[in-house]
Amino acid sequence: MEPRSNEVVVVGGGLAGAECAFQLARAGVRVALREMKPLARSPAHRGDGLAELVCSNSLRSDSSHSAVGLLHSELRRLKSIVLECADATRVPAGEALAVDRGAFSGAVTAALEACPGLTRVAGEVERVPDEGLVVVATGPLTSDALARDLTARVGERLYFYDAIAPIVSADSVDEAVAYRQSRWGHGGDDYLNLPLDEAQYRAFVEALRTGQKVPPRAFEEPRYFEGCLPLEVMADRGDEVLAHGPLKPVGLRDPRTGKTAHAVVQLRAEDVAGTAYNLVGCQTRLTWPEQQRIFRTLPGLANAEFMRFGQVHRNTFLDGPRLLSADQSLKSEPRLFFAGQVTGVEGYVESAASGLLCARAVTARLAGRPYAPPPATTALGALVRHVTGAAHPPGYAYQPSNVIFGLFPPLEGRVKKADKRARYAERAEADLLRYLADPGAAAPCA
Repeated sequence: MEPRSNEVVVVGGGLAGAECAFQLARAGVRVALREMKPLARSPAHRGDGLAELVCSNSLRSDSSHSAVGLLHSELRRLKSIVLECADATRVPAGEALAVDRGAFSGAVTAALEACPGLTRVAGEVERVPDEGLVVVATGPLTSDALARDLTARVGERLYFYDAIAPIVSADSVDEAVAYRQSRWGHGGDDYLNLPLDEAQYRAFVEALRTGQKVPPRAFEEPRYFEGCLPLEVMADRGDEVLAHGPLKPVGLRDPRTGKTAHAVVQLRAEDVAGTAYNLVGCQTRLTWPEQQRIFRTLPGLANAEFMRFGQVHRNTFLDGPRLLSADQSLKSEPRLFFAGQVTGVEGYVESAASGLLCARAVTARLAGRPYAPPPATTALGALVRHVTGAAHPPGYAYQPSNVIFGLFPPLEGRVKKADKRARYAERAEADLLRYLADPGAAAPCA
C-alpha cells in the first residue's frame, strides 16, 4: 500500500508509533498507521492491541526529581496519550508508574481508533513506502525485511545489538582513589582510572561469576560478539581474562606510586561537561541490584550513584548523531522520520517521548515552519541532545540511553549534591513553560 499524497504513514504500533500517530491525527493530519498485528507479530508480542508493554508493567519512577519522572511530567503537560492512558490504568506500585498492561494497551488502542483521519492498516511493512512523509517507529525488534531495506538506505549505521555499560555521576567517584590518565599518555587525562590490586581484582571476578544475572528472553537469545562480551562471560572464561581485556593495566602507571596495578577499571566522560562517567567495557547482564552491589566494591566507587545500569540485549537502532537531523528526519532522505528506540532512545517512556517529538517535527514540516525542539535543559530536550550527539564528547561511540541527568547541560554555579535533582526539575519546568509560550516554537499538536 502506497500513501496518499496528503497522508503521513507511521510504521509501527508500539509506544512511539502510537504516540506519534495520535498527535498527528489530533493536529488534523491524515495518518495511516501501519502495524503488522494481528496478521503477524514480532517474537515478543502476544496481544493484538497497540502500545503493548512486553518487558515490564512499570514505566519507572514518577517522581519529578528523577529524570524519567521529569519526563513523565513534561509528557503530561504536552498531552501525551501514552501518559494519559497510563494514569487511567495505573495500579499501586509506590513511587513507580505501573499499569495494568492489558487495560493500558486497550486504552491506547481505543483512543487511536476514535481519532478522525487515522486509519490502521494491518500487515507487515517490508520496505519503506516510496513517496510521501513516513515515520519509522518499528522499535528494537524491527522485522528482517524492513531492516534490510533500512540498511540499504543508511549502510552500516544500523545496528542490531546493544551492549551498554553502567554510567555513574562524576561527583560520586572518589577522586582520592582514582587518578586521571590516558593509556600510554595518549589523549591527555581523559580517563579516570580505578586501580585494583590482585586481591581486589580476584574478589571482583568472583562476584561477577556468582552474581544474579538477567535471564535472556526466548526472542533475544544472545549472540555475543567478541568485541562486547558481558563482563561475567569473560570472567567465566578464566581468572585473568578481564585483566588482559577491558581491565588491562598496560600503559597505565599510577602517578602517586609510580606502579602499575594488577588491573584497572577505566571511566570515560559520558557528557561534554564531564558530569557523568561510563565504566569502559563493563557491559553486563547482572541484575540492577547486583550491579549496584558489585560495582560499589571497586576502589573509588563505594558511594557510586548510578545514572544508568548496564545491559545487553537485542536491539535495532540507528547511529543517530551521524544519520538524523534535529527533527529526527534522515539527513540523506529528509522525507523519512524516525521515532522511538530505533533512534537510540531506551525505554518505554523515552519511546513515547520520541514519538511525540517526531509528531511535532512532522507538523512543523507540513506547515512550512522551522522545527524548534524543546530546550536542552528539559527532559525532552535532553533526549534530542542524545540522539543528535550534542550531549556527548567528540568520538563518542553512540549507544542507546534512557533519559538520565547526565544528558542535561550542567547546572550553573555550585549546587549541593542533595539539591541537584530538584534544581534540574525546577530549571526544566521553567524552560519548558517559556518554550511552550513562544509562538514560534508552538506545534499544532501541543
